[in-house]
Parts: sequence; C-alpha cells; structure tokens
Amino acid sequence: MSITFTVGNTMKFNVVFNTLGIILKYLGVAMLIPAVVGYYYSRQDPTQFPSVMVFVYSFLLTTSIGLILEHTNRSNDEFRNRESFGIVAFGWLSVAFFGALPFLFSGMQLVDALFESMSGFTTTGATIMTDIESYSKALLFWRSFMQWLGGMGIIMLFLAILPKLAIAGRQLFKAEAPGPTEDKLKPKLKETAKILWMVYVVISAVEFIALLAAGMGVYDGLTHTFTTMACGGFSPRADSIAAFHSPLIEGIITFFMFVAGANFALHYRLIYVDHRSLLKDGEFKFYSSIVVIASLILTWTLWRTGTFEGIGTSFRYAIFQVLSILTTTGYATSDFNTWPDSARMILFILMFIGGSAGSTAGGIKVVRLLLMLKYGYRELFRSLQPKIVRPIRLGERVVPEDVMSSIFSFIILYILVFMTSTLILSLLDIDAFSAASASIVTLGNIGPGFDLVGPWSNFSTIPLAGKLVLIANMWIGRLEIFTVLVMLIPGFWKE
Repeated sequence: MSITFTVGNTMKFNVVFNTLGIILKYLGVAMLIPAVVGYYYSRQDPTQFPSVMVFVYSFLLTTSIGLILEHTNRSNDEFRNRESFGIVAFGWLSVAFFGALPFLFSGMQLVDALFESMSGFTTTGATIMTDIESYSKALLFWRSFMQWLGGMGIIMLFLAILPKLAIAGRQLFKAEAPGPTEDKLKPKLKETAKILWMVYVVISAVEFIALLAAGMGVYDGLTHTFTTMACGGFSPRADSIAAFHSPLIEGIITFFMFVAGANFALHYRLIYVDHRSLLKDGEFKFYSSIVVIASLILTWTLWRTGTFEGIGTSFRYAIFQVLSILTTTGYATSDFNTWPDSARMILFILMFIGGSAGSTAGGIKVVRLLLMLKYGYRELFRSLQPKIVRPIRLGERVVPEDVMSSIFSFIILYILVFMTSTLILSLLDIDAFSAASASIVTLGNIGPGFDLVGPWSNFSTIPLAGKLVLIANMWIGRLEIFTVLVMLIPGFWKE
C-alpha cells in the first residue's frame, strides 16, 4: 500500500514519512538495550523489574508506528532540499517525542518527558529530574544512551547504515552537520559518516576502559562515557562527577571532553593520514588557546578570591569547568553557581562559544568565532588600504564570501533566538539572569546554567510555557538554526 502526500511541487511528505518510519523502527529496537539493563538489575533488585516493561511497551509502540509509516508511504522519489530539511528537522522532533515514552510510562508529565528526551538526544543535559538516583537503572541508562546516539547525529548514523539515505547524503549531511562548511573525508558521504561513527565508537571504548581502570564500575563507566563523548553531561549521580571524589576520574573526563570538543574528522586524519594534522589546523589551535587562556584566567580568579585553597586546587576545578562549559558537556565538580561573579562571567562568555565544527559539542562553534575575528581584522586593514584585496583564509584554504555571509546570518539568527526566548522567560516572572542563562544553555545545548537553573538545581521550576520554549531552543540549537527556521519561510512549503 502506498499513499502519496504531495501537492504540486511542494514538500513530498511521502518521502519524509517513509524515512521517519525507518528511523523510528530502529529507535524502537534501540530501546531493547535499556530493557536488558533493567532485566539484569531486576535479578538483584525486584523493584527494578517494572522498568523492563516500560521499555518493552515503548519498543512495541515506537516500532509499530515506524513500520506503519514505512510501509504505508513507500517512495522511490528523489530527495530535494525541502525533503532533506524536513527529514532532519522532523526526524529529530520525532525521535525526541518517541524517546520520551519511557519517561512518560515511568510517571512523568508529557511536557516534562519531552523536555528530558529532547535534552537527551540534543546532548543538552538540562534536566527536570529532582531526585535522579531514585529512578531506575534502566531509565538512567536510557538518558545517557540517548545522548550518545544524538552526539554524532541521528541522521548521520542512518546515513552510515541505510543505503536509501546515502543517495541523498549531501543534502542530509548539510542539514545536520555542525559547522559552516562540510568536512568530507571520502568522496561518498556514506563513507564519511561511517568513518566518523567508527572514530566515535573507538574513542568511546578507550574512555570506558580508562574509567574502569580509574575505579569506576561498569554501569557508571558506560553511562559517563556515553555522555562525555556526546558532550551531553547527563549523569546517573545527583552530584555529577563530584560524586566520585576522584582527581584521576576528573582528569580522564577532562581529557575526553577536550577530545570530544574537537573535530572528529581531525581525529581520523591524526590517526590515519597525517600525525601532524593537529598542529596544522587553525581551528584546533584556536580551540586549544581558548581552553588554556580561559583556564588560567579562571584559576587566577578562583585563587585570588579564595574560592579554593591553593593554586593547584583552583586549577583543577577551573580547567574541568572551562572544558565542561566550552564543549557544552555540562558536568560539574563544584557548584559554580556560588562562585564569584567574575568567575561566573568567564563561564557565561564561554557558553556563547561552544566547541569545534565537526565535534559533538554545541554552541556557535569556534571556527565561526575565528572567521569573524579574521573578518574584523581584514576590515580594519582595508580601512587603511582600501584597494588591497585580502581574502580570508582558514589554514591554506580561502574562505568563500558566501560562507562568511552564512556565518553572519547564523550569528544574527542565533542572537535573535536567544533574545526572544530570554524575553519570553522574563515575561513568565523568571529573573533576568536565570532567563538569559536558561536560554543560552538550551540554545547552545550546554545543560546547567546559573541561579534558578544552576548545576545543583534543575529546570523543574520553569513554568510549562517556559519549558516549551526551552524545548524549541534545544531543537533549534542542535540543528544549527537554519534547518528549523527555514521551515518558517512560506516558500519552503510551496513553489
């Protein structure tokens, strides 16, 4: 049976629904993994068994809907830009909605369940859970596993494993890839997606082994590996990484946050192509410089204000929190909400930067900031020498002017969304700094913020309308603004 939902030259909904069906079918299968986790722990603690059925019901419902969409909307039509944007935008929305089923079946309200699921898949790490450790092992495992799946990209995963999507690889890659330009490793984007996921899996395995060697248990090691490599920050512990009281574990996670915040294509080139690629990459050097400079300034600030005793302790907490915020991971080893205003302002500025393009981090991205600084320098130079043509370069490549235009557009829209959501939250009687903080940490997919939404707090006190705004922020921010906002243009839906 085939149903075609098209009107003239408008969006081919049969293509979108068919692809969404395939994605949901496999998402349902993925829900069996936390079901197995729940079954394992239920043998030791019978109170864990209901969580098994939660995931069985979620699997049945998600897979059934996926099969219905897949088989009632079969299509061999070609993907166009419209369908690609639609698949990516609605794909992430659908995954978040169905990923919320385990939370919903566990007793959460609908909007809270959707908030937690969207936060998971977009690797934001903002939570509405008030007593995290009271939830089942299976549900907390699902929270972390969602982030790992969303870290490298849901559509990127299906590009790697589904031949049909590989046909439209370029459009889908451009609609989801984090950064202003494509970074293809192979001529075929399906092969690029496979390589990026392979690197992601391998580095995840290395971190898991390192955490086990540092004294973490298997469950904690897996869940924290998932959320570190995804730059997500969910933890099954109420006190996040501070719960382990281990400088060694903090050091390992600090290193892997740094790795996850760098371009994964660069990791591949480092291993297989050129061992000096890190030293040649302008964005990586700028990213490293931000980490070093921000860590040193924050260390000095914390030490000078007496927040911690000793320069070494100050550095330990400073570098961890700098990387956690810059890479949008959102872990905490200290309640930075109580730090001096000067220290909090450093972290607030970092929230607007984010990680590298091609990483699992969110935010504006380091490469955009770097190119904006280069553009500003060029304009200053041209004010002295108006007739000299001076192209903007990133490494050895000349950056086209249309790429610079897209960066300007991105930043303008990013700030506009941030200001709009901050205003709406303020109108809901949330104090200004909490409103601004909640807006940027959801738009940048960071997680915890300041004041009302600090690291030792949560988003449960945000009004219902505010939660819906923040859910939209997470969705828009993860898909780099354009993919979602383009659907607001009337011309997107019709010729």
